Amino acid sequence: MENGPKNFGLIGVAGYIAVKHLKAIKDTGNILLASLDKFDSVGILDSYFPNSDFFVEFERFDRHFEKLKRSGTKIDYVSICSPNYLHDAHIRFALRHKAHAICEKPVVLNPWNIDALQEIEKETGKKVYSILQTRLHPEIMKLKEKIENGPQNKKYDIDLTYVTSRGNWYFFSWKGDIQKSGGVATNIGVHFFDMLGWIFGKVNENVVHLSQFNKAAGYLELERARIRWFLSLDINDVPEELRVKGKRTYRSITIDGEEIEFSEGFTDLHTVSYTEILRGNGFGLDDCRQSIETVYIIRNATPAGLKGNYHPMLKKIL
Repeated sequence: MENGPKNFGLIGVAGYIAVKHLKAIKDTGNILLASLDKFDSVGILDSYFPNSDFFVEFERFDRHFEKLKRSGTKIDYVSICSPNYLHDAHIRFALRHKAHAICEKPVVLNPWNIDALQEIEKETGKKVYSILQTRLHPEIMKLKEKIENGPQNKKYDIDLTYVTSRGNWYFFSWKGDIQKSGGVATNIGVHFFDMLGWIFGKVNENVVHLSQFNKAAGYLELERARIRWFLSLDINDVPEELRVKGKRTYRSITIDGEEIEFSEGFTDLHTVSYTEILRGNGFGLDDCRQSIETVYIIRNATPAGLKGNYHPMLKKIL
């Protein structure tokens, strides 16, 4: 990391994930000069950067960046926490202003957007980084090491089940619009697909068995794993024994029948991500490509129904 604090801008500061970025910027000793959100409920800034300029209109935010540049103040990084469908445009904004971009996942919705952004990286000399914090989780890093040191010709059988129930509001927000969020597999699944691909290799087969507005399921074969996956926003898919206790989420990853536990340990992973990015070790566009291709195929596939190697949860649904 170069000496001295870096200057940041942040787009989407009213969103729920933005607080992790605010904390990461502060924890790494840097400065938030300006932030943007069309919603003005951003009192959270008082806890981190009360002197940060704030804008509700993109045009004025853009003008402010121009004024800062002309006054000799350089914006080094722009953190992007906006809705998924705006990531591509906001990354381009950062690069045009000669700043590196740090973007929440999914970095973009379509694989060809990655190619275009890599061209702009070459033109500007600036980098696009994605927050792939699951790769930095201590238990996931241990798992990767275990697989790498295990039998090289072994193929693992994995069941991924993730239910994170959402209320009616979700489906009236941008998150419920597949054109804006990318749908269930993109919005809540992309970090799982990224993590599994990072550990178990390239995709050989990608089959979708179920694709609905609030749940999806399929089969993914990687170089070293056979994965049955199920993702849902429906509280009825939380196991009944947990629902009666008031639980609204359920996450399970089993590898050859053995549960992998990593529910804890996510608290400071954005700060760890920022630390690595500032050292020049962040995850770039090439790191994101496979998971973006995976969820794009899932989003556009015709569901096969109860055929082939499907997730056991589907027997209750189809």
